[in-house]
Amino acid sequence: MYTPYKHEPFTDFSIEKNRLLFEEALKKVHSQMGRHYYLVIDGGRINTENKIISINPANKDEVVGIVAKADKELAEKAIQAAAKAFESWRYWDAEARAGILFRAAAIVRRRKHEFSALLVKEAGKPWKEADADTAEGIDFMEYYARKMIELKDGKSVLSREGERNQYIYTPTGVTVVIPPWNFLFAIMVGTTVAPIVTGNTVVLKPASNTPVTAAWFVDVLEEAGLPKGVINFVPGSGADVGDYLVDHPKTALITFTGSREVGTRIYERAAKVQPGQQHLKRVIAEMGGKDTIVVDHDCDLELAAQSIFVSAFGFAGQKCSAGSRAIVHEDVYESVLKRVIEITEQQVVGNPENYGTYMGPVIDQTSFNKISEYIKIGKKEGRIVTGGKGDDSKGYFIEPTIIADLDPKSVIMQDEIFGPVVGFSTFKTFDEALEIANNTEYGLTGAVITNNREHIERAKREFHVGNLYFNRNCTGAIVGYHPFGGFKMSGTDSKAGGPDYLILHMQAKTISEML
Repeated sequence: MYTPYKHEPFTDFSIEKNRLLFEEALKKVHSQMGRHYYLVIDGGRINTENKIISINPANKDEVVGIVAKADKELAEKAIQAAAKAFESWRYWDAEARAGILFRAAAIVRRRKHEFSALLVKEAGKPWKEADADTAEGIDFMEYYARKMIELKDGKSVLSREGERNQYIYTPTGVTVVIPPWNFLFAIMVGTTVAPIVTGNTVVLKPASNTPVTAAWFVDVLEEAGLPKGVINFVPGSGADVGDYLVDHPKTALITFTGSREVGTRIYERAAKVQPGQQHLKRVIAEMGGKDTIVVDHDCDLELAAQSIFVSAFGFAGQKCSAGSRAIVHEDVYESVLKRVIEITEQQVVGNPENYGTYMGPVIDQTSFNKISEYIKIGKKEGRIVTGGKGDDSKGYFIEPTIIADLDPKSVIMQDEIFGPVVGFSTFKTFDEALEIANNTEYGLTGAVITNNREHIERAKREFHVGNLYFNRNCTGAIVGYHPFGGFKMSGTDSKAGGPDYLILHMQAKTISEML
């Protein structure tokens, strides 16, 4: 018997021993900067002339890793290797597949600080954010392994006299996994191991900003005993390798996390049946959000301010769940705004390798430029009350920025900025608050800070998001506790870390035998 699932605890860095251990891990990872990493196809390492250079976003002069870059020819080899491996992997016992995930989780747990330190380097995550990211990756492996064991015999259906019926789940096929750079460990791990434990094989095309973390994890899976060809590692460009993998007739499932623009493009391409294709492709897509925190007049104002701050500026707002919109009742608007400004200006923005840093850089020059342009728009649409400046001389740093007095339909309140920018608007009635909360094309997360029970019940019904939180921040979903996925243009609401997520990777099969 396996122990019941319990999510991986976060590290308490207020304890000196933990700080010293993490500093040692940072030193160890620093000694490995600039290493070369290769493609993994059918268990073999392949070098290429073209490279992806992974850069530390807090220090543009530091190369995290030099990673081989795949082309279409190598992508084809990866698909073929995955298709070949599928013919045996699909018949592995479910508990044996789950066992590999348990072993991989144990390996990462033993090296937890080392992996987290890599996230500090490759994505600019402060200690706490990096630690939570690694913990979530461990959670995905532990949770999905247990869920597969629960599903291995299928679900109960009715049988009649003289007839025995079964309802089981079978693997789907070759899965193309395209994870994001922001949760470079957790989401990459979750979207990779879910198809693997359900009996599918994977072609993993990591985010070009963060391929080193993915390369480390492929090594972990191999160490845990995963057979060759079940995981194939092919970093490359989306327009070249990504499209080729999505379009391939042997691809059965695509799991993607990223922007609305790319997600809808994948969804459209996957719908086209290619020559030789004998199935309809499935797409699991999580495509972002424009998430709202509603602050009622009857609430804990300090809780409201802290919730807005954490939701907006955790990992520099680079989360699809980030609370980038604060909708505050007019009676408490100024007091809440003032308190959020105070909290924000007390925090340290800088090198994430330092323990005291709350917020590090944004991921790259493209993001820096995009966010800076949105701040310029914000100056025209509202009132910048703190922040608004950026410095990309050494790394890609932007101050946490609060823009007040915005029209709910303004650009700042509608577009997913994906940076440390939060907009404030007011409302008079709860009807108006719900109308504003639902006025974007997204429907991922939301929060309501209120002591009004009637308003809580109304929001449960009328606030149209996949993850709704009351009297807390709108980020930080925990695997198994808060299944995660959104409505509308936030994606297919696939609910990662939930009880029915694995089923999306399998096909249901009915078996009926006359006795």
